[in-house]
Amino acid sequence: MAYDLITMGRIGVDLYPLQTGVPLPQVTSFGKFLGGSASNVAVAAARLGRRTAVITRTGDDPFGTYLHEALQGFGVDDRWVTPVPGLPTPVTFCEIFPPDDFPLYFYRLPKAPDLEIGAHELDLDAIRDARIFWVTGTGLSEEPSRTATLAALAHRARSGTTVFDLDWRPMFWSDPAAARSFYQEALRHTTVAVGNLDEVEVATGVREPQAAAQALLDAGCELAVVKQGPKGVLAASSKGEFAEVPPLPVTVLNGLGAGDAFGGSLCDGLLAGRDLETVMRYANAAGAIVASRLECSSAMPTADEIEAAVRAGAVL
Repeated sequence: MAYDLITMGRIGVDLYPLQTGVPLPQVTSFGKFLGGSASNVAVAAARLGRRTAVITRTGDDPFGTYLHEALQGFGVDDRWVTPVPGLPTPVTFCEIFPPDDFPLYFYRLPKAPDLEIGAHELDLDAIRDARIFWVTGTGLSEEPSRTATLAALAHRARSGTTVFDLDWRPMFWSDPAAARSFYQEALRHTTVAVGNLDEVEVATGVREPQAAAQALLDAGCELAVVKQGPKGVLAASSKGEFAEVPPLPVTVLNGLGAGDAFGGSLCDGLLAGRDLETVMRYANAAGAIVASRLECSSAMPTADEIEAAVRAGAVL
């Protein structure tokens, strides 16, 4: 049976303060959670009843073991999560200053194992057959992950739905100015592009939301999703469909992970064949729910929780 969703990209351990509004030097206790955008998206979609798997790599260490156990606990297939001897599993710390300040500190040196994905180890048939295949901009930042990501996209050849999460993290690039050419190459194989204003500007050179959406469509996408922060989300399709949905009112505790919840719900909505505005409303609600919670992966909402938020018009 084909997977509903296969994601490819980052994984790591998130260590989040259990005290909010406290600078990291003064934090005394942390919670440990599965992290990494591609992995979180797979978790979010699994929470909504989808059959998901993730392609990534960890260190051959206890944190790597923990991530396998966490994925299995969330119902995500971990068969393509392999160890890299000699490289530590990445750890990420954050500070929590609601409502909109959440500094991140990535420990991914000397190199993150998830950037050691090689094209030769990919199950290309499974990637081609998945109903949705999801890749990230970070996967393009270094070799051999870059070649593997582009090879997977080329083999899939736009079969089904192929999502490119623009996922711009300039600190992961040795030459950030080189990113656009690789983003453009990935867009040629993409049916859906998702990103915030900074990310679409990196990919297209355009920042104004409607113009940026059109630039993504011109690059070959069938659906462009542009996140506008407090203005909500804008989506446009090559068929002339258009939706602009405001954010759901929410008391933010930790905004990290909201985008991954949005992504999991987006995939669920596309798989369900919902109309574009409904897909965006449900994805917005999923993101808002996670923003109201401390953690990311374990905070991913159920279908009933999303439905309740959409009906209430707010996260209660």
